[in-house]
Amino acid sequence: MSIRIVQLGSARASDEGLRIGTVRRPPRGVPKTEFSSRDYYDVWLPMLSPSLDLMAQARAATRQAEWDGFVRKFRAEVNSSDASKVLDLLAALSKTTHFSVGCYCEDESRCHRGILRQLLNERGALIA
Repeated sequence: MSIRIVQLGSARASDEGLRIGTVRRPPRGVPKTEFSSRDYYDVWLPMLSPSLDLMAQARAATRQAEWDGFVRKFRAEVNSSDASKVLDLLAALSKTTHFSVGCYCEDESRCHRGILRQLLNERGALIA
């Protein structure tokens, strides 16, 4: 049992399980009824995505120091909200079932899903 950290819209692994979208907005131009069949997500959990202000900061980050500032703020945002409890739940569930969490970004190292990976790992999640 484990969590996979994935790029939404990518092909699913055979044992991936439920796919959770941790994005602020649904995919553009895709009917809601096709989110799952097009490998975006089965369940949408926008509370695990950065706030609109932080998303803008992340997109504008061109230097490492700017990205590091985003990481600090996003971690603080998650850890001071109900999102922290959701991450605790996902970490616990990772020990009993397969599922995945993801975002649209191509490069996980410059995406909040990389930070979610760290946050889940710190909570003892089993990550594939």
